Amino acid sequence: MKHIFKQGASDKPTLLLLHGTGGNEEDLVPLAKLIAPENSFLSVRGNVSENGMPRFFKRLAEGVFDEEDLVARTHELNQFITDASEKYGFDRNNLIAVGYSNGANIAGSLLLHDENALKGAILHHPMVPIRGLKTPDLSNMPIFIGAGENDPICSSEETIELEKILSDAGAEVTVHWERMGHQLTKPEVDAAAQWYTQNF
Repeated sequence: MKHIFKQGASDKPTLLLLHGTGGNEEDLVPLAKLIAPENSFLSVRGNVSENGMPRFFKRLAEGVFDEEDLVARTHELNQFITDASEKYGFDRNNLIAVGYSNGANIAGSLLLHDENALKGAILHHPMVPIRGLKTPDLSNMPIFIGAGENDPICSSEETIELEKILSDAGAEVTVHWERMGHQLTKPEVDAAAQWYTQNF
């Protein structure tokens, strides 16, 4: 998978950066510098192309995911992270995902498929990636969800459902609401940075 790795302080978590549809591995680098400027980061480009736009998994329509591909791509990404940790020497067990939109959805899928994939997550405008799974034990895992009250892609009901799924699995979920749509705003990023500092 195309990616960027930047070495930072080895005693701090590595940030896993996962872009939105049409983005690339450069997109969330400024976010990493705002949230945790001293940390290492691994920024990954999605392996799926939708009309030339990189994504992390296929979809059948807006908001309708190809679940078979989602599961396969989740395992692919999980294995890539493990391989990258061996290549670059970062702690595989000290990884925080920072995802936006499609990237937040694949991060959510990592959480729901493997309780050891991440130590925590910052999910900007995620949907429920997959339903009906037996959720793993996410006891005390800190998770931040940034959501827009007027988000046309990710409804507030979707956010509330995801919060419940993760909370029921034991995670410590913080939801930050903005009166905006699907875009990522500075106040939301600032809230995520503050949350990160309090939790890690």
